[in-house]
Formats: sequence, C-alpha cells, structure tokens
Amino acid sequence: MIKFITSLLSLAIVMVQMSSVKAAEVEVKWTNPDKYTDIKAGEGHRKKFQEQTFKTLEEHFAKMAKMLPEQQKLLLDVTNLDLAGDVNYGIKRIRIVKDIFTPRMKFSYQLLNADNTVAESEEVSLNDMGFLMHNNLKYRSESLKYEKKMLDDWFRKTFANNVKSNEKK
Repeated sequence: MIKFITSLLSLAIVMVQMSSVKAAEVEVKWTNPDKYTDIKAGEGHRKKFQEQTFKTLEEHFAKMAKMLPEQQKLLLDVTNLDLAGDVNYGIKRIRIVKDIFTPRMKFSYQLLNADNTVAESEEVSLNDMGFLMHNNLKYRSESLKYEKKMLDDWFRKTFANNVKSNEKK
C-alpha cells in the first residue's frame, strides 16, 4: 500500500511539473491614455478605474501569451481604447451598454523570436460591432468581458500558426 501511495505521489509531482510550461513574455505599453476615446469610470474614481482596466487587460494579454511558444515575446503598444458602452452623467454616473457603443481598440504589436528578430508585426484596429450577439459565457461574470472576447478572437486569428498545439483553447 505504501508503494502504491508513493507511486501516486511521484506521478502527481511529475504531472505538476509537466503542466507548468512557461509562456511567452508579454509587454504592454499604454501610449497617451489621456487621449483614449473612453476609459471612463461609471462609478468610482477615474484614475483607479483606469489603472484597474489596464491591469485587467494586461493580465488577459499575459493569459493569451501562454499559448505562444516560451521563447517568443509579444510587445503591444496600445494607442486607443473605447470600452463597450458609454458613461451616462446623470445624478449617478453609470455605464450603459447598448449595441451602438461598441468596444474598440487600436494598438500595434510585434512578436519577437528568441533572438529578438521580428516574427510578425502589425497595426491593429479592432471593433466588435456584434459584441452583444456573442455567447459570452466564458467571461459573463468578469469585468471587460466584451473587450476580452474581442481580443480572444483577434489573437486566435492572428496567431493561429504560432499557438502551441498542446494548449487547450
């Protein structure tokens, strides 16, 4: 019985080590965020909302980069952001999400190889006009769910040939 338990523990340790595959690095630069179309807080402090928005999107970019080979590096320079919805300035500021207030994002990216040569680069302008029609079950209880879905779609299309084949999407 002790041999069996020891074998199971050894197998579990090996499985954990195998599953901790390193991801590609990602760096996100937010250029002139004061000029972005819409990163206004519905409720709360504008600067804190902006910081949280950037942090959330950086974490999402890092999550997507896990699907790229570890020797690669993804550099992003975000030049504009327009969150889904619009902030209504009535008695209480709230973000109203309607299909006419689509999520949009402009950025450039470079995908670098291990030797820092550019594998791919492009100026990107995303706009998800059908964002309310998508099945957003994956992110339904998360903030920036429409933006995350839009970025997922872009990432899947753009890096289809680079994504690690052993990674689940």
